Amino acid sequence: MRAKIVVANWKMNMDYSEGLALFSNIVGMVRVEVTGFQQTVVCCPYIHLHGLAQLAVGHAAVSVGAENCHEAEAGAFTGEISARMIRSTGAEYVIIGHSERRKYNCETSALICKKTAAALGNALKPIVCIGETKEERAANQQFCVLKQQLDESVFPLGKALFSQLVIAYEPIWAIGTGQTASPAQAQEIHQFIRRAIAERYEQDTANNATLLYGGSCKPDNAAELFSQVDIDGGLIGDASLNAREFVDIVKMYN
Repeated sequence: MRAKIVVANWKMNMDYSEGLALFSNIVGMVRVEVTGFQQTVVCCPYIHLHGLAQLAVGHAAVSVGAENCHEAEAGAFTGEISARMIRSTGAEYVIIGHSERRKYNCETSALICKKTAAALGNALKPIVCIGETKEERAANQQFCVLKQQLDESVFPLGKALFSQLVIAYEPIWAIGTGQTASPAQAQEIHQFIRRAIAERYEQDTANNATLLYGGSCKPDNAAELFSQVDIDGGLIGDASLNAREFVDIVKMYN
């Protein structure tokens, strides 16, 4: 059975004390309210990693992750953080290739592939993001765009490494806009991704791949999105900054 995961992406929000308070609330709610086999992951700014990882000790259902990593193991890269540094904090996951990093930091799929390999080499579980823009969808190019991103971002890693990562589909036109892909649209894309994996590797690899939806997922639409056969969880942005909203989304798997 493939893993079911709901991931918080705090982005550039929360100072240190605010982050600890929010995470403590999330952990407490998950412990009391959440049953089932899904994993809750909170991906946060670097300053929070160690503190949150310490709070997560003893709570197997809640893990901590970073929002990015550098592709190099170490070196003269002022202001960057390596996968090894992230793992040393106790974090277990890292988001790689988020559309905001592709857009604002000019990250290419080739670079994302290197970062993913670095994360895997340091015992981190990468959550690799792919997605199309509003213009690409309007031109009916979403399948070509996604296939190219898969071909360049993750497929070069090979089957063994690919089997250790998570794919998050984020329709860029839905991030922070309040727009959400309909359950049918989201399922169509996730089904396409799973088929592409099967074509590249084999059906068993595709069947075991965890695919997340990320794009204005909220408590009032999460249940219908998560009920789609090829959607295994969500990458949650704005709603993850509110403990009650985020845990209500997690509970949709109960």
